[in-house]
Amino acid sequence: MAISPCGSTADPRGRELVRHGTALFPAACYLDDLTRDTVPWHWHTELEAGVVTEGSAVIAAGTERFVLGAGQGFFITSGVLHTALAREGSECRLHSAVFHPRLVGGGIDSVFWQNYIQPLLAEDAPQSVALDGSAPWHGEALRAITAAWDTCAEEPPGYDLRMREALSQLAFLLCRHRPAEGRPLPAKALRDGERMKRMLRFIQEHYGEEIGAAAIARSAAVSESECLRCFRSTIGVPPTQYLKQYRVQRAAELLASTAWSAAEVGARCGFPDASYFAKAFRQLKGCTPSEYRREHASD
Repeated sequence: MAISPCGSTADPRGRELVRHGTALFPAACYLDDLTRDTVPWHWHTELEAGVVTEGSAVIAAGTERFVLGAGQGFFITSGVLHTALAREGSECRLHSAVFHPRLVGGGIDSVFWQNYIQPLLAEDAPQSVALDGSAPWHGEALRAITAAWDTCAEEPPGYDLRMREALSQLAFLLCRHRPAEGRPLPAKALRDGERMKRMLRFIQEHYGEEIGAAAIARSAAVSESECLRCFRSTIGVPPTQYLKQYRVQRAAELLASTAWSAAEVGARCGFPDASYFAKAFRQLKGCTPSEYRREHASD
């Protein structure tokens, strides 16, 4: 099973379209160089766990934000909007495992699902857990994530059983140490989350077109002011800034993977003016489109 950088495209509900593993073995592992590219805001039905292997990362999931250093990690439950980026000034790399709940739990009528998956998916379950060493069991959980990732990378005989065993151990630890009294998210936070999924979906489908805050707001049937509030409260930037970031991220991927000219890449990603594209790209990536292509095209 190959280790890949993690990309993100979305379906009509804003859900990630990347298939994590196969229907027979729904799990996959990723290696992300966050110094080079952030992981854009997205969500998926799978569970996700990761470990920072180098530098310092900022993980945002739902309403939670936490900074993790090398050797620390995280868990994110199903359906939660999340992103990952390098902490400013830090070289950062991240190992992550993304797996469908049925890999560990089987069917919903299974004892494994009832005991170890359902508690992680309940309405009052934490959306994310920072495995930062603040609790004694974090070390064991981090070792389980690392074991799953290493097994996926090395593919020894029986790697599928070994990976499932490691992820099952992680699920067991998360359930065992789940807070006794969970707190369901307020209705406002749930509503904002659903609106954000619709608006991010719209951006991911139409980023190459001439769109702005008004069109983004209409996609979720809200006013421009409400759209601005949702973006600021959920992901910390206004919609137009996120749109520019997303366009540049997609442009970077095309520069590294196609032979299209920089001007054509810019036009396909919503920058019809080549000079503005170069300026926006340098502002966010610290180099020109041509410099980025020379450095990353071989990837």
